[in-house]
Amino acid sequence: MFNEMTVDINSQQPNRLLANSMTRAKANANGRRVVVTGVGVVSPNGVGVDAYQESLRQGSSGIAVISSFDASALSCRIAGEVRDIPTHNLLTAKDVKRTGRAVHLAIAAAEEALRRAQVCPASMSLEERQSWGVILGSGGGAADFAEEQYRLFYQAQLRKISAYNVSSSTAGSLSSELSIHFGFHGPSHVISTGCTSSTDALGYAFNQIRFGLADHLVAGGADATITPAIMQGFCVMQAVSTSHNDEPARASRPFERSRDGFVLGEGAWILILEERDLALARGAAIYAELRGYASTCDAYHRVRLDPSGEEPARAMSLAIEDARLAKDDVGYIALHGTSTVLNDKTETQATKLCFGKGARDLPMSSIKSMIGHPQGASGAAGVVAAICAMNGGFLPPTINLDESDPECDLNYIPNQSIAKATEIALCNCIGFGSKNSALVIERGLLA
Repeated sequence: MFNEMTVDINSQQPNRLLANSMTRAKANANGRRVVVTGVGVVSPNGVGVDAYQESLRQGSSGIAVISSFDASALSCRIAGEVRDIPTHNLLTAKDVKRTGRAVHLAIAAAEEALRRAQVCPASMSLEERQSWGVILGSGGGAADFAEEQYRLFYQAQLRKISAYNVSSSTAGSLSSELSIHFGFHGPSHVISTGCTSSTDALGYAFNQIRFGLADHLVAGGADATITPAIMQGFCVMQAVSTSHNDEPARASRPFERSRDGFVLGEGAWILILEERDLALARGAAIYAELRGYASTCDAYHRVRLDPSGEEPARAMSLAIEDARLAKDDVGYIALHGTSTVLNDKTETQATKLCFGKGARDLPMSSIKSMIGHPQGASGAAGVVAAICAMNGGFLPPTINLDESDPECDLNYIPNQSIAKATEIALCNCIGFGSKNSALVIERGLLA
């Protein structure tokens, strides 16, 4: 399982990428090296990293009929919900009531990530806790909490409105709650850029550490926007799938000819990021290394993508350049792959623009086929999936891909995972408002 996949340097095969290590260390213009020492997951298709990794390997879907509210009147009645959040012993009943669902997801995932990193906040000195911070991405923040407060207000149930109505409804409360929960006094920020939020949060955290502004960060993404009003909004937008309410696991169909929209998801994917030398000094396992990050904007439309794909292609190219790698070093792409007609075609076009003829031979997939679209947490979900795959010796599939759209003609790893080792992965995100972000990660090395 995942916790048995830590890297043994003595078993590493010769790897030409190792030759870059001294170059990177010597040419310090790219800053300090940033590594992943812990990972935590609360996902629709698996709570905990081991469960998530195995679901990705098996191609298991976490999409089902919505259970958190009565969705029978909606045209889309399915979603990727987390059925059991392991918050027992983590949050009091009062804290659960006073905060949004994304907070509950994030705290549970962060607890696992810190445990895997062998970091115990309770045993830290004040000085140590001052060196730890929280950088999270979220598109909706506490949208569920805010929606419930508005419902109470418009139903004139004023005495039931929470005293934390204002403070807990803000997106920024997500990182604040984690900082308070763990007692971390370093930076506490939330990046909210729509679907690219957690990719941008990881990129921001990466830059904070590599350029010496922080040493240890809890980073990643959490979103929980499966609410009546938001679901109806996506239905009105005609962005979500409506043709598979009776077979939910078949609904999210990225790159498939018959796809008819995305399926809303939720979850939290948290990584512990540390400066490499500090991590090694305390004997931490290295699951992955962040190598490069970039973001661009189409500057085109508030919800539609520029069909040329030029800006997402440029984001991918810039991230690879930032990693000081060649494009043929990339062995796998974690695609955004939402299962909407325009997104999938545009991302395919962007990949071709970035990689040229090499795009045909490059394996790539969309895990949204299994978890739905967790909005601002999407990027972190893809990064963790890539880490699971690289440490587990497989590449996850795009399930429900029975017949590809003729305009989506790349290798999306249809329906079944493949046993293949890869050293370098590119994680791609495309969002509303014409935003594009990409991260490059490398499999964990202890030297």
